[in-house]
Amino acid sequence: MVRSLWTAATGMNGQQANIDTISNNLSNVNTTGYKQQRVEFEDLIYQTVKMAGTPATEDTVTPVGIQMGTGVKIAATQRMLTQGSLQSTENATDLALVGEGFFRVQQYDGSFAYTRDGSFKIDSNGQMVTSNGLRLMPEIIMPEGFEINTLSVSNDGRVTVKVSGNDDPLDIGQIEIYRFSNPVGLEAQGDNLFTVSNASGGPIASRPGFEGAAVTKHKFLEMSNVSVVNEMVQMIVAQRAYEFNSKAIQTSDTMLSTAVSLKR
Repeated sequence: MVRSLWTAATGMNGQQANIDTISNNLSNVNTTGYKQQRVEFEDLIYQTVKMAGTPATEDTVTPVGIQMGTGVKIAATQRMLTQGSLQSTENATDLALVGEGFFRVQQYDGSFAYTRDGSFKIDSNGQMVTSNGLRLMPEIIMPEGFEINTLSVSNDGRVTVKVSGNDDPLDIGQIEIYRFSNPVGLEAQGDNLFTVSNASGGPIASRPGFEGAAVTKHKFLEMSNVSVVNEMVQMIVAQRAYEFNSKAIQTSDTMLSTAVSLKR
């Protein structure tokens, strides 16, 4: 009975973490480029009371043993990198990725981070930056007298724009896409950014649409891949599992109280 108290407690802790993850998914349902997280569980170590194969008689052994489980723990919170839906914005600096890969931006300390959020802006220096002012790498710099409404990005990432007094568009840069051997191993930093970890492997640079890299869609944004309906269903399942584990604790407490009161 004491074992069941601790076992059910691990179940409640696990479902609490599950609800926390679902809540984070739902809160980011409108976050550009957000990728859903999923909690994965695994069972804890078992207490072996009797090993399978223990001699039962002189000529026979027990076909199965006795093992008592001790609960559950979180194994991982995996990020699901499925494609989010595309939303047309008609904004000249918006870009979406369709396929595998990330944009690269330079952080304030000079290191690089990676993102699927293509809601770029033009800063006072004419550079394409994120909403937090991080520069898109390789740099895309607008020429003097550029006309923002003429900015164009092809599916293979070639950036062109017209300047005042010139009808021919100028080629001002090439967007690169970065892929990883294990993209789910990237470390989330907030602000829609990921950084390289030992699990992700190093970045592999490609032109959009080449060598399996994503293509760029101009004047579109990739929305979150969170399904509200699926998350609500998972929330109900997690809530019921939490309740069942709490009932197991209550039942164990009642049985323990009954055992204690036998002496009376």
